Amino acid sequence: MLTQITSMEIEDTIALRPKFSKDVPEALKEILDKAAIIKHEAKEDYIIKISDHHLFFFITRSKRKYYSPHLHVELTQNEDKSTNVRGLYGPDQTVWTFFMFLHFIIAGIFLTFSMMAYSHWALKQSTNLDFIIMGLMVVFWFALYFQARINRKKCQPQMRNLEELLHRIVKL
Repeated sequence: MLTQITSMEIEDTIALRPKFSKDVPEALKEILDKAAIIKHEAKEDYIIKISDHHLFFFITRSKRKYYSPHLHVELTQNEDKSTNVRGLYGPDQTVWTFFMFLHFIIAGIFLTFSMMAYSHWALKQSTNLDFIIMGLMVVFWFALYFQARINRKKCQPQMRNLEELLHRIVKL
C-alpha cells in the first residue's frame, strides 16, 4: 500500500510522478461537498474538476508554465465510512504525452539499430555506426530523465500549493 509522500520526500524520490495514499475519517460526500465550495473560492488561481469520486487540481492558464503540475485525487469510500485518498502528481497531459512519445521514438530507434547491428555482425560487416547510434539513444534516454527531474524541481512550489489546496478540502 502506498504511503503519504510529504513535500520533502517528493524531492528525494526517483519517480517522476509522485503518488500518495491515506485513509481519512471524513465521509466521501463531505469531501466532495468541501471540494465544490473550495472550487468556487479558489477559481482565481486553480481549476478544480470534480468527476464522480475523482478530483483534478490544475493551475489556471494565466499562472501555468510548461512544467506546471496537476494533481489527480481518487476518493474511495471504506466500509467504516472513512475515505481512502489516493493522489498522483503529474505534468500537464500534453507534456506527458510528448515526453512518452519521445521515449517510444528513442526506444524504436534503439531497437532498430540493435537489430541492424546483429545483422551487420552476422554478415561480418562493420557495426560501428549501429553502436554509436545505440549509444546516442541511451544518452538521450538519460537526458530526458534528467530534464524531467529538472522540471519536477522547478514545479516544487506549485506542487506544494496544490497540496495546500488539497489540505483545505481533506485533512491529511
